Amino acid sequence: MADPADDRRFMAAAIALSERGRGLSTPNPNVGCLIVRDGAVVGRGWTQKGGRPHAEAQALDQALDQARGATAYVTLEPCFHLSPRGPRCADLMVRAGVKRVVIALRDPDPRTDGQGAAYLRAHDIDVEMGLMAREAAAAMSGFVLRQTLGRPAVTLKLGLSLDGCIALKDGASRWITGEAARAHAHLERARHDAILVGGGTLRADAPRLDVRLKGLEDRSPRRLLITRGPALKGWETVSQPDDIAALAQVDHLLIEGGSATAAAFLRADLVDRLLLYRAPILIGSGLPGIGDIGLSDLAQAHGGWRLTDERRLGEDRLEVYERRRTA
Repeated sequence: MADPADDRRFMAAAIALSERGRGLSTPNPNVGCLIVRDGAVVGRGWTQKGGRPHAEAQALDQALDQARGATAYVTLEPCFHLSPRGPRCADLMVRAGVKRVVIALRDPDPRTDGQGAAYLRAHDIDVEMGLMAREAAAAMSGFVLRQTLGRPAVTLKLGLSLDGCIALKDGASRWITGEAARAHAHLERARHDAILVGGGTLRADAPRLDVRLKGLEDRSPRRLLITRGPALKGWETVSQPDDIAALAQVDHLLIEGGSATAAAFLRADLVDRLLLYRAPILIGSGLPGIGDIGLSDLAQAHGGWRLTDERRLGEDRLEVYERRRTA
């Protein structure tokens, strides 16, 4: 009989693996997979750049004959739909002879949506689904929201003083936070498909919006500008927040500035995650981090966000919040 503690441990490891593909695997979900035999990991995989190979294919290729009779831990139901880009992962599991498949999240894509698990069961494979589904969905939030709401997952990043400012009154903002916080922000860039700023930020800072961490330079996201003006060379543009739904191959979107852009996405209720980097400084009459979000009653401000992480980054502090949604 399987040990529930072992199942959680291996699934947690598979979810951690899935994070490696975030910002790279679009249009496919960033899935993680472990093949475990007699308590030892014999294969591991995560969805590769551009979506292929899938995590299951990579893990099974690594396990080879040791996959027969083994348990597979996969963060998303193995795909069942036919594709010219590669085989169905449900087929691969059957051919490899795995004995048991533990799935975190049922695939919301209607092309699979329960069919992958049913196919495995029809071939005498034990299937369990739902273990750590919430954690797996959070790791694949862009794919899940694209399937359920038809848009990418949106993270809003703000570097703030203790009194909520993002710059001096004249717009000077380099640097509010320290080196460790800025490095973490670059890591977040590497985990997103695209990064968006407003026209004010572009004019004030001429931001590069690339990833400047050694070894991750090739993971710089696409650059987006929200503007009603003409397109600028080297920039993709959207005219309003709702336009992000039409962005091709963008499942994870990072917003970095400025206050009007932040307010526009918050007013539209399109922000799913907040990254607040707080520096231990006071600015006073500087520029606020967020503009008017249309709040008319203070009661409306409560209960909308859930703290999911907080940590020290050098002298600064990071707080991560997720939007509470009823559906």
